[in-house]
Amino acid sequence: MFTFDPSIETEKIVGFINSTIKKYNFRGAVIGVSGGLDSAVVLALLVKALGRDKVKAFILPERDSSKSSTKDAEMVCKHFDVEYKIISIAHVLRAMGVYKLFPPALFIPEKVKASYAKKRWQRYPDPYSMDLRNEGDELFLKGIAYYRAKHRVRMCKLYFEAEKLGYCVVGTTNKTELALGLYVKWGDDSVDIEPIKHLYKTQVYALAKYLGVPEKIIQKPPTPDLIPGLTDEEAFGLTYPEIDDILMKLDTGIDVDTEKAKRVKTLLELAKHRELKSLGIEDVQA
Repeated sequence: MFTFDPSIETEKIVGFINSTIKKYNFRGAVIGVSGGLDSAVVLALLVKALGRDKVKAFILPERDSSKSSTKDAEMVCKHFDVEYKIISIAHVLRAMGVYKLFPPALFIPEKVKASYAKKRWQRYPDPYSMDLRNEGDELFLKGIAYYRAKHRVRMCKLYFEAEKLGYCVVGTTNKTELALGLYVKWGDDSVDIEPIKHLYKTQVYALAKYLGVPEKIIQKPPTPDLIPGLTDEEAFGLTYPEIDDILMKLDTGIDVDTEKAKRVKTLLELAKHRELKSLGIEDVQA
């Protein structure tokens, strides 16, 4: 549907990063590395644009973080030879009272906890849409507050570290996530620059291969950090290739009238409504 050349796209993004850094007088860039595909791709682009000495990576796990994700994030930083720090944000979340909402399941294996959390998610008919609508019972809303707080604390930490250095905070959201609302307001959407927000997820995969992102990261199922064990595609109810095919058609004016397209259109509308609401567009006269 869309012609995509990773080498040309890399040049464009590297130019964008460099011009933005220069325009706003930043001295370098700070990025949160999660162990997932998007942050690995953006890290690689930052190194190409600025050189590894002007890039600082932070891995910010907390009580519920997967140990494998932290290890993957560390592997990515080492792969691109970037200075990084692993800093737990658990103490901040604990002080805020976040963990009181869901006490720890001590000594229970991670797989068992993930299975329990996923079953809790699946008790609702369409939990992702409920999230976008701010609907749900008390347990569901507590879960929403619980995971969103983590994103916001991470972003505060990234800005704290960046501003001490005169660096910019770089985001890792892609076009597909942005369109369907897979981000947290005042969390991962609050950054100085977004180098890949114009790219569909499937294009990010192509860019990852071109940039030499470790194969383990490319093959790893993307997760939204909603609950342990839940993947992006399970949350959406569709695969990324299915979603991107529909989005690309819609973006070029081609209407699609399938059940999968109806699902995508519904999520697009809900995400747009939430975005407008968050900007304060709705008022007494609306």
